[in-house]
Amino acid sequence: MADIFVGIGSNLERDRYIRQGVEALQQQFGELELSPVYESPALGFSGPAFYNLVAKISSPLSLLAVFDAIKRIEFEHGRAMDAQKYSSRTLDIDILLYNQLVVAAPCVLPRAEIIKSAFVLKPLADIAGDLVHPTLHQTYTQLWQDFDHSSQVLTRVDSFSF
Repeated sequence: MADIFVGIGSNLERDRYIRQGVEALQQQFGELELSPVYESPALGFSGPAFYNLVAKISSPLSLLAVFDAIKRIEFEHGRAMDAQKYSSRTLDIDILLYNQLVVAAPCVLPRAEIIKSAFVLKPLADIAGDLVHPTLHQTYTQLWQDFDHSSQVLTRVDSFSF
């Protein structure tokens, strides 16, 4: 059984697509552990603010099978086949960690955004704070404590519930 952490985000009809994305992940993988939802401005482009969270999945599926299932969920929820990295989106789901695996395909793990983006690191620290990053050998709580909090705006959305 693999412990898999995924980042979930949306900035188009974000309440709707975050809820639908979480629901689809639950249908595919079963029970999820969810972080709080955070709002952050679009980074790298001009667009509406995002809602983001992290979910923990436990699954016997291989990394490739999980990757394929997540891509299918994104496309079923309005993700364009040719979506650009820095653009608005209905639903974005990224595998952040698959156990402590370090690989380059079918996706790069651990995902680089973990230590670069507050909207990934903070919710990951919320639900996996004691877990150690596979290459940096620090816990996600330590990484969040060392993060430059002034570099990115991040607001917890306490009114969001599933």
